Amino acid sequence: MMQKFIIQDIDSIPFKANIHGQDAKHISKVLRLNKGDLIDITNGRGKDYTAVISNISQNNIEIDIIEEHESLTESPLQITLCSGMLKDKKMDLVIKHITQLGIYDWIPFYCERSIPTPNEKSIIKRHQRWEIIARESLKQCQRSRLPKISKPLSFKEVLDRSSTHDLKIVFWEKATQKLNTLKKESSNKKVMILVGPEGGFSKNEIAQSKENEFLSYSLGPRILRAETASISSCTIIQHILGDI
Repeated sequence: MMQKFIIQDIDSIPFKANIHGQDAKHISKVLRLNKGDLIDITNGRGKDYTAVISNISQNNIEIDIIEEHESLTESPLQITLCSGMLKDKKMDLVIKHITQLGIYDWIPFYCERSIPTPNEKSIIKRHQRWEIIARESLKQCQRSRLPKISKPLSFKEVLDRSSTHDLKIVFWEKATQKLNTLKKESSNKKVMILVGPEGGFSKNEIAQSKENEFLSYSLGPRILRAETASISSCTIIQHILGDI
């Protein structure tokens, strides 16, 4: 199956566009496509397109976008994953894999046991890297919508954003409620998941989350790494609610 390529400024069909840089090299050198071959395009906002190559070189691919169709790869669930801030590349791993899983939004946040807060310049660079990772992951997994990636928020800001969600879950290693008590409900279309940093959530943060109608669950008897918990929690909730 061929990967998709992202062109975000498509307005109406037919539409002419160019693919540059590494994507152009991939099409010409790796996929070895030629003039007249078809390729898959997405606008990164849920629409898919079929395009035909009209001219090809190593660094520039000219295409004619000839057909629009609805995506068949997006999740019916709008899951917002909120991950406690982790060190450097651990966050890269999270965004790479949750993009493949089909997560709708991703919000990194600071809480009591987060690592020291990076400076603003560092955060800007990390946010830019997260967006690049999401784009590359989307192309590989055939998705049609880029997840919205927030800049890091405070724990309170995350709780404030939860008010519009149908189902709110916080994963905590000391929770006693089992996930097999969570039932699939047709009304649970917008889901928010909270996963803490390396040190987990404090009791105070769990209390605050419950005040904001979050249900507290455990991921089992073994203590998972924070990045593993982020990825596995999304997969489990997707399975229970019927997406996987």
